Amino acid sequence: MINRVLIRLKVVQILYAYYKNGGRSVEAAEKELFYSLSKAYDLYNYLLLLMVEVTRFAERRIDNRRHKLRPTYEDLNPNTRFVDNAFMVQLAQNKQLAEYAANQKRSWDDVGDFVKELFERIEQTKAYQEYMAKETLSYEDDRELWRKMYRTVIAQNEELDELLEEQSLYWNDDKAIVDTFVLKTIKRFEPENGADQELMPEYKDEEDKEFARKLFRNAIANAEAYRKMMESNAKNWDMERFAFMDILIMQVALAEICSFPTIPTTVSLNEYVEVAKMYSTPKSGGFINGMLDNIVNQLKKENKLNKE
Repeated sequence: MINRVLIRLKVVQILYAYYKNGGRSVEAAEKELFYSLSKAYDLYNYLLLLMVEVTRFAERRIDNRRHKLRPTYEDLNPNTRFVDNAFMVQLAQNKQLAEYAANQKRSWDDVGDFVKELFERIEQTKAYQEYMAKETLSYEDDRELWRKMYRTVIAQNEELDELLEEQSLYWNDDKAIVDTFVLKTIKRFEPENGADQELMPEYKDEEDKEFARKLFRNAIANAEAYRKMMESNAKNWDMERFAFMDILIMQVALAEICSFPTIPTTVSLNEYVEVAKMYSTPKSGGFINGMLDNIVNQLKKENKLNKE
């Protein structure tokens, strides 16, 4: 689940903290990097559990209404399509998710009011109302309902963003990326897999984990060389006038361009322009792209850039 887009963001974040703290310990900073990445995987599982908890709330509400002192006909004969949703039943029974939940102290039980409000927002959507009114439903219908609910109600939810930020500072910038992986997970579910349906692994493979480690270490180890490259291509600009974050982003970008021959230079350039849009000034993207492009051209002329 932890992909290279997220890794690049985390490396820039931790590198910023490393320098702001005086660059005391590379080992401690690297440990912080991997802890930060692991928290993103926690968020992935936590958001999957949110869907389960919303369904459980709906089940409790049906049960409570059935046991009222004077239940209505609707209370005794509720529409249970939402709580019987086959995709959600499968997710709730998923072995990997259950194992994760059993080993975590954090629970959506602690924010019951938010879960209630979230379900009420789902109830008000046109997609939910159309789903509940259908004569027949397939597994694909059940899965598609939750894909729509997640995309429109959970992913686009400022209250949820604020709640997650209160629970973990590591989640400030992670949710938008993690949302894409939750949506991919929903799409991948197949009924024949039952409780053994595979969720996304923390890392696709060891190569991505090593990418994070090498990128971070090289960004620090070769910082002086990378900054000299910037200075030689700054033309009439004074390096001291550069935004500190711009320098860090270019430092990490150069670590990637110079250390990973299999990654196309254009890919690296585009990725760090996007990082600049998130973390630096409005004009930083174009400035960083121009600077890096000049440095790459210089490295090519000097035969110092080895790309496959």
